[in-house]
Amino acid sequence: MPHANRPVDPVTSAPVPSRNPRGVRIAGLLIGSAAAICMGVVGCTTVTGGDPTANGGEAPAYRTSASLSSSQSASSSSVRESERQAAMTTQAVHTTCETLSTTSADAIDAVNAYVSAFNEEGGDVAATQGPAVDALNQSAEAVETSIGDIVPVDIRNVFMAWVDGALSTAQAITDDVGPSEFNQIIADLNGARSDALDLCDATY
Repeated sequence: MPHANRPVDPVTSAPVPSRNPRGVRIAGLLIGSAAAICMGVVGCTTVTGGDPTANGGEAPAYRTSASLSSSQSASSSSVRESERQAAMTTQAVHTTCETLSTTSADAIDAVNAYVSAFNEEGGDVAATQGPAVDALNQSAEAVETSIGDIVPVDIRNVFMAWVDGALSTAQAITDDVGPSEFNQIIADLNGARSDALDLCDATY
């Protein structure tokens, strides 16, 4: 198939902001706060002087106060745990965003070099085909491996769309598919990356 007549839409590249490590710091502070509050509750139990006889009239009020205090402590702990889990999830997403941003940029450069060679008369397609396939496969593997178990399914699916698109593009280059099919695969890959970058931007 003469490559000079094969129109191809090049893959575009867009940067992702650098990862903000604040998520890790917040998680650490939340864990520290939880420990401090627990110690405070234990510290309320003290030994004092006075009549050792229990005051029956004050006992119900004390039990009510203790019950409220226990309930409030449990509620606070639940909130802190939710915040900790949210911070861990955000950090996990940022990790994959960083991986996708870096590896997809390398893959895009390699694919665009292949596209330029293919569309250019006398272009060295053989020299650019292998690097493009390798870069796409490497990005797909790196992104899929970076997705932590804590990442929600809907977010995981957005990242996996890039993984699947990169693998499909690599296979299309290897199989030397026709112009129309190749251009559609490239369009799908562009869409997958755009969706992933939009998701990443929303988490910072």
